[in-house]
Amino acid sequence: MKIKGQLVILLLISLLLLAACSEKNAATEEGTEATSQSEKTSNDEGMREITYLGQTYSVPAKVERIVITGAMEAMEDAMALEVEPVGAITIAGEFPEIYKSAMGNAESIGEKQQPNFEKILQLKPDVILGTTKFPEEVVSKLEQIAPTILVSHISSDWENNLKLMAELSGKEKEADVLLHDYKQRIETIKSSLATDFEGKSVVAIRIRGGKMFVYPEDVFFNPVIYKELGLTAPEAIKNAKAQEEISVEQLAELNPDYIFMQVQQTGTQENEQAYEQLAKNPIIQNIHAFQEEHVYVNLVDSLLEGGTVYSKNEFMKALQETKNTR
Repeated sequence: MKIKGQLVILLLISLLLLAACSEKNAATEEGTEATSQSEKTSNDEGMREITYLGQTYSVPAKVERIVITGAMEAMEDAMALEVEPVGAITIAGEFPEIYKSAMGNAESIGEKQQPNFEKILQLKPDVILGTTKFPEEVVSKLEQIAPTILVSHISSDWENNLKLMAELSGKEKEADVLLHDYKQRIETIKSSLATDFEGKSVVAIRIRGGKMFVYPEDVFFNPVIYKELGLTAPEAIKNAKAQEEISVEQLAELNPDYIFMQVQQTGTQENEQAYEQLAKNPIIQNIHAFQEEHVYVNLVDSLLEGGTVYSKNEFMKALQETKNTR
């Protein structure tokens, strides 16, 4: 009987130990599962995916440090939405007057086509906004620093560009208001402006590097002129594949009735002097636009890209003012 009693006691002890181990294992598994879920939640909160022009990018859930390099379109969208980047493009080492107040405490990360990689790295950006004009070797270096999105320089992508900046900065509502207001402005004034230019040849030309350039229908201010105002693009514009230099003789052959001439002011007098010489050329003086004094030089700031909500608004406002004074 004594032996049986001892066996019963040993059996009870074994059962108790087994129960304790089971509880411990269950607690451990529960803790591991909780930790795993916590890490998953943390990862979900740390990054998010956004889609821009059909491509998906992984960016921080909360983007606070944006660097803009190469993309003047992104500079204008930041200005329109009052988004202050930590680093942005300068010209001759300084922010141009048009951008200065909007850039706030942003630091220079180099010139438009010459990003300072070391400076960008120091700024520890959450996201880098580059340009589709960048060569692959530049893009590769930027991608090693932070998630990099190449902003389109094609003017017809202007809404997508604005929405990208809005999504990154959490200013979707502000972007919606800007888009609504601009489209209302177009509807209000396009019929009267289109009537003014009906049957007339209209071109937008940019002088940069001392030379004249024209652009395809979907670049520069051309979408405003030919798509939104509904004017007919001359063959030289229809045939342009990218930025194309145009000679004095080619411009004379084009013989437009109206010219919107953007003479880029870059801190030197090269472009201003080029325009002065151009205007004195006897061939140029025979062009309809020059004869009728329908050449509008820097109707808006000379640095504006044309394909942003900011550029479009400025251009349409200037056209209205010009219409009221001529």
